This record gives sequence, structure tokens and C-alpha cells, in this order.
Amino acid sequence: MSTLATPPTATPDTERTLRRRRVRQTWGQPWLYLPLAGALLLMIAPFLWMLSGSFKPEADIRRVPPVLVPTAPTTANYGELFSTLDFTSMFANSVIVALAVTAGNLIFCSMLGYALAKLEFRGQRGVFLLVMGTLMIPGLVTFVPLYVLVSNMQLTGSLVGLVLPFLAGPFGVFLMRQFISTLPDELIDAARVDGCRELAIFAKIILPLTKPALATLGIITFLGSWNNFLWPLVVAQNESQYTLPVGLALASSGQSFTRFGILLAGAVVVLLPVMLVFLLFQRQFVAGIATTGLK
Repeated sequence: MSTLATPPTATPDTERTLRRRRVRQTWGQPWLYLPLAGALLLMIAPFLWMLSGSFKPEADIRRVPPVLVPTAPTTANYGELFSTLDFTSMFANSVIVALAVTAGNLIFCSMLGYALAKLEFRGQRGVFLLVMGTLMIPGLVTFVPLYVLVSNMQLTGSLVGLVLPFLAGPFGVFLMRQFISTLPDELIDAARVDGCRELAIFAKIILPLTKPALATLGIITFLGSWNNFLWPLVVAQNESQYTLPVGLALASSGQSFTRFGILLAGAVVVLLPVMLVFLLFQRQFVAGIATTGLK
């Protein structure tokens, strides 16, 4: 006949230890939250200043000492921004360029990452080392060669010239390669036994399993392309090809001074799509960062 085991009773020493632990956790949390709150305040302070300054008159922005809250809030900066810029055209250019660059990186970087992670071919290690070496080269070093190449292809002054050099990047290849290498080889072997070709394996098996990494790469690429200033400034030949950062910089710069009110209002407008993209894909972004490179 089996007997039921009775749960062990807590001794006075155990209860005292648990009580002390609860007290430490209760009193220790404020000391943990205080430095975190301070760091958070330092991070969001520029954004709060930007948002507040966009509703200030130009005189309040230039006041010394500065004031955080507008004394006479106004939306004149936003009105002047939309009346000065060809906002619809520049916004459309920014969206087209950012989406095209993001789509290109998601497709080409994931394909090359799959090849480096799961396929065996001659020179595989050399290609991976080449990608890693390219990752260490600063972007300004390749700026002039890229411009010469685009100019020789007669793509300056077009949206294609803004997109083509950035359709794939070494960071995206490295990110996707590290994530795909964590996937089990048995799934790919089973698909090959069933007669699937590599393109079908990539499209039907690899891509659905790499959604966190794709979301991470998409957010980072979209953010970089959306905020890109120097390349569109050099390649775009007229206002019809300007993106929002370029148009905003040119509209806020006068002959003798910079109009900070328009600049801050434009920064708020430029920031909104990026915040929307991050809020929509933040879970996948965190999952992709957390799981990439675990193997």
C-alpha cells in the first residue's frame, strides 16, 4: 500500500530567510529603478526638446537660458514646413527609396546568408571572410567609388541611383547567416529527400523560420535608408529626386541663419514613420536580436 508524501513544512529559519529576501527585494527595487529612470531621461531628453521646440516661436528657441515649455505654443513651424517644401513628392521619394532598399536587403542578404550557412561550395569560407572584411570598412571610404560607378552608369539624378548601391549590405548578410545557422539541418535534408530544390527550400522553409531576423534587418535597414542624407544630397540632381532629410536641410537653411523651428518640426515629421515601423515590429526585432548568433 502506497503512502502519500506530505510536503515538507517550513522551519522558522526558512520562513525568516524568505521574509528577509522579500524585504530586500522590496527595498532594493527603488535603488535599481532610480538609475534606470535617470538613464531613460537622458535618452529621451533630446526627443522631448525636439517636440517642444517644434511648437516654439523662433525667438523662444534662441532664448538664453533656454525654456523647455513653450511660452506661446504655435503650429506656425509645421505650416511653414509644408508650405515651403514639396512635401508630398519628397515623402514619396523617401518611402520609395527606403522600401526598395529594405526589400532588396531582405531578399539578397537572406539568400546569401542561407548559402553561407547551409550550402557547401568551393570558396565558401573565403566569401564569408570577404563579407566580414567588408563589414569593417567605413562607409565614407567607399563613397567616392560608389559615386563614380553610379555616374558611369548614368544613374545620377534618378531614384535608381539612390537605391542600387544599397540593395545588399555586409551587416545584413552576417545577421542572416548567423540566424540561419541556428536552424536544424534535418529540415533541409528532409526537404531535399522529398525532391525540393534549393529555391523552394529557401522560400518555403527558411524564410518562414527567419521572421525575427528579417524583422530586425528590415527595421535597421529602413531606419538607415530613411535617415540617409549625404548620398541623396550628392546623387539627386534636382528637387524632384530629393528625399525628406535633404529637402528639410535645404529648407531650414537661410542665407545668414538656420531656422531651427522648421528644422525641429521637420525632424518630428521624419521621425514618425520610423517610430511606427518599430512599434509594429518591435517583438520580432527583440526576438531577432536575442536569438541571432546563439549557435
